[in-house]
Amino acid sequence: METADLPLVVGVDGSHYSLQAVDWAVAAAARHGVPLRLIHASLWERYEGTAPAADPARPWELIRDEEIATSAAERARRCGPEVKVCAEVLPEDPVAALLRAGRDASGLVTGSRGRGELAALLLGSVSLAVAARASCPVTVVRGGEPNRRGAFGRIVLGVGETAGPSAATRFAFREAEVSGRTLEAVRAWRAPAGEVTDELLLEGDPVRAHWAGAERTLEHALRTPGRDHPEVTVHRETVEGTARKALLHAAATADLLVLGARRGHGHAVGLELGRVAHAALHHAPCPVVIVPERG
Repeated sequence: METADLPLVVGVDGSHYSLQAVDWAVAAAARHGVPLRLIHASLWERYEGTAPAADPARPWELIRDEEIATSAAERARRCGPEVKVCAEVLPEDPVAALLRAGRDASGLVTGSRGRGELAALLLGSVSLAVAARASCPVTVVRGGEPNRRGAFGRIVLGVGETAGPSAATRFAFREAEVSGRTLEAVRAWRAPAGEVTDELLLEGDPVRAHWAGAERTLEHALRTPGRDHPEVTVHRETVEGTARKALLHAAATADLLVLGARRGHGHAVGLELGRVAHAALHHAPCPVVIVPERG
């Protein structure tokens, strides 16, 4: 949500989960002062049955698509009358439609599930594919109602291996500043059994060396964004264990979990996201935003 004149785009399909995404996005758009663009791609209907059209000139599928988009827009305007809202039906694949819209968006927002029996078995194949491939930040709205409405006042940032501030780190600081929330930066570390290297021997205590390395990583990641956003309250946490476990635990009382994902080529969607982001999108107890990292 970096550019004030670019809309926040929401994928809607009429499901309960997409309406949760609309509610979350209205509040985010109001905070950032950006318009809201609701998109319903009609090929979401491929998993649904069809019914006879009352008007042969207007197919039943088209009427239903328009009702889905119109209903979502009305809901958004009720929730945030100050937010400029537009809605449209696009006759194309939902993943392709959202990825294209994301090129001129401050961010993309989706629900954690879609409609129909097939969608109920998945994270939401659309959400997963969009999170893995979009050129802008993607928020998948999931978790409990207190987390979705921002009851905890906390944003959790997962800090990975980095030589300095990442796009995800910068995003998290900006979001914390705009929302007035506390930022908790989490770096997980592990000391493999039996590991001995020259660096660890110099440190004297292998476990302490891994902890110190995690502390240095946090310092390098947070130094510059912290100077740029001095009003943001930041808590740093180094946790022994897996990143997946540490972040899911921290997210239990968070309003948002922010993670970076490097964009690569030739990988399956889940692998392209990375294991931690993939796990968070399936299991996090709060909304998750995936921020694309370049290089």
